[in-house]
Amino acid sequence: MNPSLRQMRALVAVAKTGSFTLAAEYLHVTQSALSGQIKELEQVLGVTVVERTTRRAQLSELGRELYPLFDKMLQDLDGAMADIANRKALKKGMVRVAAPQMMSCTLLPEVIAAYQATQPAIQVRLVDCPLEQVTARVFSGEVDFGIGPERDPTAEIDAVQLLEMPFVLVYPPGHPLEQRERVTWADVADYPFISLQGQFTERLLRDMHASFRDISLSPYNEVTFMTTALAMVAARLGITVCLPYAAQMVKLYGLQMRQLFEPELTRRFFVYTKNARALSPAADSFATFLHQYVAGHEWNVTLD
Repeated sequence: MNPSLRQMRALVAVAKTGSFTLAAEYLHVTQSALSGQIKELEQVLGVTVVERTTRRAQLSELGRELYPLFDKMLQDLDGAMADIANRKALKKGMVRVAAPQMMSCTLLPEVIAAYQATQPAIQVRLVDCPLEQVTARVFSGEVDFGIGPERDPTAEIDAVQLLEMPFVLVYPPGHPLEQRERVTWADVADYPFISLQGQFTERLLRDMHASFRDISLSPYNEVTFMTTALAMVAARLGITVCLPYAAQMVKLYGLQMRQLFEPELTRRFFVYTKNARALSPAADSFATFLHQYVAGHEWNVTLD
């Protein structure tokens, strides 16, 4: 049988005050209750830990050996419990989020700034990475959760939909497509198309083929980052497509943006978490805020 926390606290209080009366006041218990806890501790250990005199209480030799050990254990425990309370009350904490490069330089800084205006004690660390690495960062435990487009499900990762938005065409000012009242995917096929490598293009072509089998879209150039595609469009080397959350970056490059139709393809984004790991209070708070922020945001798909 091991000593209880109350018994350890009783010994530490007696050691610090040298008095049963003062120790009882310090612990907010009666003197008889304190004396009982010391006796119980001695029964558990089978040795005397406090030598009682008429003037003061002093520790025995074994009591003096136990005192610093108990004191350190209690300080560590109290510190850990205080830290948990602070995290639960969102008085401190850190959130680590993985997201693709384009979302990391457009939407997420806005969300983080808005969140920290309400929760300044919580630090949010953004890990920008390629699309294909988002769920891997979640699985490894490097981040609390990740945000990315729909991916094939796995047994280890849970996915909750965050948003769904349509693809938009991005082109330079004065481009012939600017005069069209309605831009379709068939129109895109008439111009050099700059796309992204990997699953972005694979899923896009698959979705397009499923909707319109007679449309053939062959990328003129495939690049790693959307910022590279935008720079190439700004240099009038072709056109590209992206999602409305990238509007700030599209505008920064001086480009135009319009929704695409026939078919009206959309892309869903999810919050990815490791299914065997519960989110910390801070991470759960930020994830909830993220969903609320996105739900209340209107996505503008036209840039003048």
